[in-house]
Amino acid sequence: MAEIDGIEDWLIDQALGSPDMASMFAEMCERLRQCNVPIDRSMLVWSALHPLIEAELAFWENGGTVQHERIQHSAEETDDWLTSPIRAVLLSGEPMLRRRLTNQNAPLEFPLLKTLSDAGYTDYMVMPTQFNIPSIPSEFPTTGIVVSWATRQDGGFSDDALKAIQYIQRRLALAARATLEGQISQTIAETYLGKIAGDKVLSGQIRHGDGETIDAVIYYSDMRESTAIAETLGPDAYLGWLNTYFEATAGAVLQHGGEVLDFIGDAVLGAFPIGDQNLEECVNRAIDAADETRKRLQSINLSASQDRPMKTGIALSVGSVMFGNIGVPHRLTFSVIGQTVHAAARVESLTKQVGVDVLMTQDIARFAESRSQPVGAFELNGFSAHQPLFSLT
Repeated sequence: MAEIDGIEDWLIDQALGSPDMASMFAEMCERLRQCNVPIDRSMLVWSALHPLIEAELAFWENGGTVQHERIQHSAEETDDWLTSPIRAVLLSGEPMLRRRLTNQNAPLEFPLLKTLSDAGYTDYMVMPTQFNIPSIPSEFPTTGIVVSWATRQDGGFSDDALKAIQYIQRRLALAARATLEGQISQTIAETYLGKIAGDKVLSGQIRHGDGETIDAVIYYSDMRESTAIAETLGPDAYLGWLNTYFEATAGAVLQHGGEVLDFIGDAVLGAFPIGDQNLEECVNRAIDAADETRKRLQSINLSASQDRPMKTGIALSVGSVMFGNIGVPHRLTFSVIGQTVHAAARVESLTKQVGVDVLMTQDIARFAESRSQPVGAFELNGFSAHQPLFSLT
């Protein structure tokens, strides 16, 4: 039992850090084998609070490398999952499912059990360990982890091996809970604030007024005729329309390495912080995002059945911005403010007047000389003189 206590101490150390779940699970299985617990195959399953991922699993087999799989919300349920003993345990709420695979009278009601029996496995168990973490409502009544254990040992798992597995799984659950709570915090911060802003908040920049001045290329887009479209479609259909629009605009910013800082009604505020990168690289990525937006909107409009096309105006500007917390102490948002942002909003509004879909300031246009077309000089907030603007052909 002293050797098992060593695994417990190791799992406590893992809980105090930020381990990779799959790697931690694989090492734990290896450590159990070194303690003469005859595990030959094991799988760890846990739910995820993530906009794209529903659940994750780590699969370990003796002599192999651990496999880590993420299951998306949109993934179809396979026959293997629908007939899985893990799913059955989650639905039933049983504390354990165990099948002695060499017992001729053992029920092999799941196809996996027959497969394992034919492969020489002698014993199979599924055990859930419940704990509460934030999660998306699903068909399963509880949250936590579920682990399956299998062995090829003659006679299956002994009573001592079973006790060791049960003892260690509860300690694994503690380490998993600590790790998952950290991942959930990171996911929520990145989902609602963006990666850069989320990292800053989690690193301690959470007080009112915390921030810094940075240089960035600003991407600002606003939907055309949004009020009329909302009235025509109605609230439910318009929400779907709006999310499709954001996929075309904000999705293009993210695809080219930018940060989506805010959704202002039906407008998107994106930034390409210059930081260690050179200005030309950031400008080119912002221009690529504008081109990608055009491409996505064209594809949407070609495939759509509605009479009204989806359109947008896009502005690109560059300069210094204040990147930090604004609001009141009890309700903050992490965003960019300053003359460059105001100028971008004003430039976007001029796309309607000029009759183009993309307008750039002179500092942007000089990096796209072969594609920039002057459209005139205009008054912009914060500038004493009229500023020349350029369309992106």
